[in-house]
Amino acid sequence: MKSLKTVAQGLSVQLVVSHEMSFSASMRLQYEPSDPYAVRAAFTVVGSDETVEWIIGRDLLADGLEGLAGEGDIRVWPAEEHDVCDLHVLLNPPSGTALLKAPAHEIKAFLQETEAVVPRGAEPGHIDLDALLAHLTAEG
Repeated sequence: MKSLKTVAQGLSVQLVVSHEMSFSASMRLQYEPSDPYAVRAAFTVVGSDETVEWIIGRDLLADGLEGLAGEGDIRVWPAEEHDVCDLHVLLNPPSGTALLKAPAHEIKAFLQETEAVVPRGAEPGHIDLDALLAHLTAEG
């Protein structure tokens, strides 16, 4: 299997507390062709040293650009406010809820880069089944 490049992008987002209050945060997205269905997202509130990491399905992000997508711990949907199109990402772990607002055009550009590396629908051809089986049998 050929080695493909990792796609990474950092962007500024808002952690929304209410209609009147939000905090600046950074989000770093990373896509590894060896895990072709997943996007790793790391969030850091500006002024904090704590980073929170999530794994979000690439298809979930793409579908969320078009309309409400996801259920359970992660939901994504577009939000147009004042002629600016943002993407809302709702993270809902058992310990609390976080609503993030990210620039949709930057998410879309990131996803286009990932699709240039591994097109949607071609993911199964990028999974190393031997490595996956070795990992599963080692844990068993």
